[in-house]
Amino acid sequence: MSIQALKQEYEALQRQLQASNYNVQQCTAALTKLRINLVKAGAFKTGAQASDVELLTLARDVLETGAYLSLRAKDVAAFERYIAQLNTFYTDYSKLLPPSKNMYHLIGLNLLRFLSQNKLSEFHTALEVIDPDELHKNPHIKQAVDLEQYLMEGSYNKVWNTRSSISGEEFALFHDILIATIRNEIAGCSEKAYDALPLQDAATLLFFKSLEELLNFANERGWEINPAEQKIFFNATNTTENAGIPQDKIIRQTLTYARELERIV
Repeated sequence: MSIQALKQEYEALQRQLQASNYNVQQCTAALTKLRINLVKAGAFKTGAQASDVELLTLARDVLETGAYLSLRAKDVAAFERYIAQLNTFYTDYSKLLPPSKNMYHLIGLNLLRFLSQNKLSEFHTALEVIDPDELHKNPHIKQAVDLEQYLMEGSYNKVWNTRSSISGEEFALFHDILIATIRNEIAGCSEKAYDALPLQDAATLLFFKSLEELLNFANERGWEINPAEQKIFFNATNTTENAGIPQDKIIRQTLTYARELERIV
């Protein structure tokens, strides 16, 4: 297939994605077909040369489109695979291809993915290959760097407050995952630190906007709700975990062993 025919396929895919009522499944099918045709055209072969610039640039644009489409479909695993392929274009072919306008936006999204998955070592490894000037100058990179700093400080309220300033629906997806990760961490600490908390305090602590959200979360974790006292009792989880341990029986057996030892002596 000629490069012109491949470009026409790509343009048709872009028109589909720009439609207000686009279908994710149809766009994904068109994208898959286009990627297969690029493979047949040799777009992903090793040892690229200057003569391949037009084809490689198109391949990079298609992979970037795939990364965005995977996030629209909330398929984080697919996004991770696209980023892995794009890294070759962003690093190995950086001097061969023209700059990508989407590169730092996607790199910033990938940094936020690392944070949302609590992969801090991968986060810092990814930072090491970014131009130092971009760390604080590029808004997409700085956004992720700032969030990581808030996490290191334990300033979860600052992480929560950045939700209103997050740029783009793709960033919002990973921010929501990050908040869910933080919420579960806070919940685990709360179970160890408190026996109970007032419902309103628990909602504030866990960044819930409504009591309904809090109650659904509490049910998932097996917390006990006392409507009369307007409290959540965290120890309901511990009680459930320990319910299978026959404490009285163990105590009686221990006393019996102690008496037998006294007789032996």
